[in-house]
Amino acid sequence: MTGPVRRHRALACCLALAPFPALAQSVPPAQRTPAPTPPAADDRLDPMSPMADIPGIGVEWPDLAKAAVDTDPASDARAEIAAETRYSYTIAGIDDIASPLLRERFDAASSLRANRGDPANAAQIDRRAREDAGLLEALLKAEGYYDARIATRVEPSGGAVAVTLDVDPGPLYRFGGVTLAGVDQAGDKAGDLRAAFGLKAEAPVNSDAIAAATDRLKTAAGEEGFAFAKVGEPEIVVDRAARTATLDLTLAPGTERRFGRVTMADTRIFGPGHVEDIARFKPGQPFTESALVDLRRALIQTGLVSSAKVDAVEGKSPGTVDVAVALEPAPPRTIAGELGYGTGEGARAEVSWTHRNLFPPEGALTVRGVLGTREQLGALVFRRNNFHGRDRVLTAQLSAAHTERDAYEADTLQLSGSLERQTNIFFQKTWTWSLGAELVATDERDVIEDTGQPRRQTYFIGALPTSLTYDGSDDLLNPTRGFRLSGRFSPELSLVGSVFGYSRIQFDGSVYRPVTDSVVLASRIRLGTIAGAPRDAIAPSRRFYAGGGASVRGYGFQSIGPRGPNDTPIGGRSLTEFSIEARVKAFGNFGVVPFFDAGNIYTSPLPKFSGFRYGAGLGVRYYSNFGPIRIDVGTPLNPQPGDPKIGVYVSLGQAF
Repeated sequence: MTGPVRRHRALACCLALAPFPALAQSVPPAQRTPAPTPPAADDRLDPMSPMADIPGIGVEWPDLAKAAVDTDPASDARAEIAAETRYSYTIAGIDDIASPLLRERFDAASSLRANRGDPANAAQIDRRAREDAGLLEALLKAEGYYDARIATRVEPSGGAVAVTLDVDPGPLYRFGGVTLAGVDQAGDKAGDLRAAFGLKAEAPVNSDAIAAATDRLKTAAGEEGFAFAKVGEPEIVVDRAARTATLDLTLAPGTERRFGRVTMADTRIFGPGHVEDIARFKPGQPFTESALVDLRRALIQTGLVSSAKVDAVEGKSPGTVDVAVALEPAPPRTIAGELGYGTGEGARAEVSWTHRNLFPPEGALTVRGVLGTREQLGALVFRRNNFHGRDRVLTAQLSAAHTERDAYEADTLQLSGSLERQTNIFFQKTWTWSLGAELVATDERDVIEDTGQPRRQTYFIGALPTSLTYDGSDDLLNPTRGFRLSGRFSPELSLVGSVFGYSRIQFDGSVYRPVTDSVVLASRIRLGTIAGAPRDAIAPSRRFYAGGGASVRGYGFQSIGPRGPNDTPIGGRSLTEFSIEARVKAFGNFGVVPFFDAGNIYTSPLPKFSGFRYGAGLGVRYYSNFGPIRIDVGTPLNPQPGDPKIGVYVSLGQAF
């Protein structure tokens, strides 16, 4: 090398920079003549040189000691004004080279910025300017400007003081060479590790880029199976004369590993077998660091764990990595409440108590109650989460309910169970499914279609409901792009004097498309059919209905479709619905949603596309941290006799 060489460790980041008095001492005094030519490398300012005097600002600063004994009131006033004045500051010379991150870091640590707007005396302004000059010099060096020079100017400006930091950034240093020592020990994975590191010759000598490349190398080593890889500290050698640097980094990858077993010292919450059910890896699979990160997150999401420690340790079998898990329990009990209102459904309040681990592992018992103007319910629910697999849920429920609808009244006792693969806001799934079984005894009152006379019948029903859903949207509660498709099929047997069978089939599809950054166009369609039995033989609670907040807004709940002599809905065997709405972000966390819905119920077994009832209206959304809160107000455009003029619906989440 032809010039002086300095060796140092690379900075990982500059977020926590403190004032730099030593660097401030190297700041040259203000110049009223044009800036001098930067000195040669050997003539650089000594960082230990004495601090230069503050430059003049056109107003003589008073001698405060003399002012303290001056008895002239006018002199006292002049001293007070001179001793305390307001200031502004600017930075000149970095517009073309400063990154947004550099400006953000400067603003976070700047003494001038932190105290702007407050009066200050000469010494305070001088100290702050010099501190910020040192700060800026360090930040520029972190971005590769090793020869940056900063001068401070303090000048009067309209009764205040203007502070200017004049920056001469100098040339941007670039790497002349980058060496990854030891990477060849990774064998055929060496190329992938080099690619992950990414830094090459001619890249700027930027501390953030170096730190990011080092992190990428560590992550890549873990993802390639090197569970105990060690990455050294990057070492940089700067050549001031050539204005380049070399980077040396040492990697000790070790040997590739495979997963062994999960080990736990404390099994108060659940044991290692259940952790293996939750994990996305199996013994014998290649080790990846991301699988441990995923497992740690999933353990927290059970709700039973307040903190989880998941570490790779030397396996008992050669070439394996065991996973040591340590869990701290969270409170297992939850009390929850829910309030809602819908036109036709009335007001509804629900409260529940849950012990999430009464039957380990993750066996929850919930006592649930609903009290509403048109619905009352009591239920016991057993639920086992992560049942022999991640997000696989086994549920059993016993419930008793009284339900009042315009179409019918029902007193129902139900025993049901299901096994399903669920989605959630933390791990949104593309494919979900459910398999279920239901035994229902229900006493229901409706009217005879031809005469309008009241009728009461008891139905005993057995059903095997199944569903399959594809979710290609980008968000569970507030989708902005993509689409969803779902199908439901439920073969059922009914006993009302005699046994007969039928099948309920329903298809749902929805599409979400962004129009602008603040407008999303959403649409949906729903088709349904009941095959195998006439409508009047089917229990009123098992028929299709339309109308309400999740159907055609503006109409009462289940009020659309065929009606009896008393103008009450009687349901049908097939269903067609569609909706379209524009979700507009208005201001802050609020949005507005104009919508248009249509649909109808038919007595035929196949859905039709005629005789639609139309509804339109406007909704308001508040986008909270846990999802949008929805208030929709709609009106029927072609109402039937007895339909309301408006319908109001309040719930959590979008309408579809």
